[in-house]
Amino acid sequence: MENHDWDTILGSTFCPYINNTLLPRASYASRYVGVPGLHPSEPNYLWLVTGTNFNIRNDDLPSLNHQSSTNTLFHLLDAAGISWKSYQEDIKGTSVPDVNAGEYVARHNPPMFFDSIRTNVAYTTNHVRPYTELAADLASGKVPAFCFISPNLTNIMHDTTPGSPSSRKQGDDWLSREMPKILGSQAYSNGGAVFITWDEGSNDGDAPIGMILLSPRARGGGYHNSIEYTHSSWLRTAQDIFGVRPYLGDAAFAPGLSDLFKTLRIKGVTPTATGLNFEVENLIPGRSHSLQSTSDLEAGVWESFDTWVPDTETATLLEPSPPAAGPRFYRVVESP
Repeated sequence: MENHDWDTILGSTFCPYINNTLLPRASYASRYVGVPGLHPSEPNYLWLVTGTNFNIRNDDLPSLNHQSSTNTLFHLLDAAGISWKSYQEDIKGTSVPDVNAGEYVARHNPPMFFDSIRTNVAYTTNHVRPYTELAADLASGKVPAFCFISPNLTNIMHDTTPGSPSSRKQGDDWLSREMPKILGSQAYSNGGAVFITWDEGSNDGDAPIGMILLSPRARGGGYHNSIEYTHSSWLRTAQDIFGVRPYLGDAAFAPGLSDLFKTLRIKGVTPTATGLNFEVENLIPGRSHSLQSTSDLEAGVWESFDTWVPDTETATLLEPSPPAAGPRFYRVVESP
């Protein structure tokens, strides 16, 4: 989304879907800001995927602001064999969308600023697709692991259309139509995460902007914190989720968004006559999990003694007759 301080969204009558439907099931950050002093939109979009703005402080087209750098989230995902697409509203998908056209603007499409992507027509048209294709990709199970989504200028809270009371209402209406497609998908229920954020605040300001997380892994229930985050925090979190390194630019120094997520953990251990009972919480129903143990943390060799697919977020598990000699360490993990 675009150009609004968080205090103009939270509690706003122009944003009933965000406030009454999304936030009660989400986690969100109250002190998430765009990169301080960095304006207008384009450098913030670049920062989200690189941790820097390449000294760009304008909204010029990729033909003027293109970069030879391959230090981007997209390139790291490629190197790791992780699929990605940029879904952009109002592009045709038959050419390289590096110029503005109607309600589409290239500055909201960060892959277009990197030469190794933009100059390869086949690669671009495979990875930068019309937003209208997302619903079919979700339904068919062909949605990539990482999706970068930009609505058009009307739906992203940028332009106010004639007769509309607010660009905020336009964006909220768009989310009310489109989010159910994502939240009802198998990709989401299998542990997916949706981050909704704004590029910058109102009037080129540096007040907090929105960062909303929806996921089976989120704390949810309207949980929010006052930790100070920036776009670097989102980038670090994306890299942590996909396990891609090195951290890009300022992401190396930023706090991640882990506090917005539940922590899969062993809550308690109770000795019994037949072994040890483990109380485990924050499981993802329908996903395979393993309870593991090791006697040597440095060696890092873990043995799974119970693997199961839970149907609830909590479980009590028994390790029968654990070895008596020496200390042992335990953990619960979600299977890939």
